[in-house]
Amino acid sequence: IGIGGIGMSAIARYLKTMGHNVFGYDRTATQLTKDLESEGMDITYEDDVNHILSANADLVIYTPAIGQDNNILQCAKENNMPLKKRSEMLGIITKSKKTIAVAGTHGKTTTSGLIAHLLKKSHLGCSAFLGGISNNYDTNYLLDVESEYVVVEADEYDRSFLQLEPYVSVITSIAADHLDIYGNLQNLEQAFSEFAWKTQNQGLLFLNKEIEDKISTGVKSFSYSFSTDSDFYADNIRVSKGCYYFDFHTPNGVIPDILLGVPMYVNIENAVAAMAVAWLNGVTDKELRRGMASFKGVKRRFNIHIQTPHWVYIDDYAHHPQEIATAIEAVRKIYSDYTLVGVFQPHLYTRTRDFADEFAATLSILDEVVLLPIYPAREEPIPGVESEMLLDRISNPNKHLIAKEQLVEWVANHIKQSEQPIAVLTLGAGDIDRLVKDIKNLKNG
Repeated sequence: IGIGGIGMSAIARYLKTMGHNVFGYDRTATQLTKDLESEGMDITYEDDVNHILSANADLVIYTPAIGQDNNILQCAKENNMPLKKRSEMLGIITKSKKTIAVAGTHGKTTTSGLIAHLLKKSHLGCSAFLGGISNNYDTNYLLDVESEYVVVEADEYDRSFLQLEPYVSVITSIAADHLDIYGNLQNLEQAFSEFAWKTQNQGLLFLNKEIEDKISTGVKSFSYSFSTDSDFYADNIRVSKGCYYFDFHTPNGVIPDILLGVPMYVNIENAVAAMAVAWLNGVTDKELRRGMASFKGVKRRFNIHIQTPHWVYIDDYAHHPQEIATAIEAVRKIYSDYTLVGVFQPHLYTRTRDFADEFAATLSILDEVVLLPIYPAREEPIPGVESEMLLDRISNPNKHLIAKEQLVEWVANHIKQSEQPIAVLTLGAGDIDRLVKDIKNLKNG
């Protein structure tokens, strides 16, 4: 139930691979649900109890993002069908493996994708349940029956990551988010400490140096960052022909001239975390170097779709003020001569309410701002919380609020009318990604 979610779909793919018949429900059809159907899964987009009754299910798995008023979920409960939350099922699936779990309010998807790729390209191999579609493998699920390793994205929403029992844990960052669940930052930090304590005895914990003092745990931990007082760090960072290079320092020495296969300065820090995990688990220097250079990133994580002298188009999943600021900074560094137009679709009423001032301040640093209506996901509207509220707080006078259906035409006209090179950056975790293909088709302006 909620099979189209990125975490749910990975579990569905695993169960299908294991020979089970998989039925599913989601509210709307997406490219991902269409892919699942093409892989042999029976999916409905109607909240109709006949679908689950006809399936004669042995097990029902649901995402906490599904409302309790969902008819299919209620039917499963009323008929005493075995029920598991997504996180419970992931914990069961990974329990017998050496689980490498990556948590953090930012950076976990790219970091887990990097770790999976480094292991996959090494003699160790791995299976993986990723929080995004890997551009290298065009899937969020990898299976290697011979490998003892499994890489998972550990989601803090609804305290889901506390269902895992990691052999290796990584925490990339802790920033206020999901306040509808945690109430405040202190409670969120406490949950991350509990996650760190879940690391198995004799296991390994990797912490971003910036959050080291926020995590209380008795587990052996290693720090990583850009700082030379970390256990693992990057330095001698430089750009050549549009690509980042850096030297990777371990407690035992240095691996020089690592080529980062994806853009964004912040990905160097994610790369240090991934390489540290891989290195301590036995991936060789040669394998690390080859894996880093061949990593193509994760879908909707700063994907550059168009790159011409007249205009550039980049799409990113950023939906928190800090993530948006990081994406803007990256565009500024790479395309400093371009006018930067940011298109943001706010995600969730609660997040928009809780971070309204931060969103407004961050979006104001763009050259031009375009807002779309809030994408509600699992939430009901909150009176007074809407994109107009954000628009009023943005200090940049070059700001617009338009309907999602108008965006492609707006971008097309903007490109044609501009005498200056333009960089268009679409941002958000909702359904703004459905417009990416149409914007890409504006290639010739």
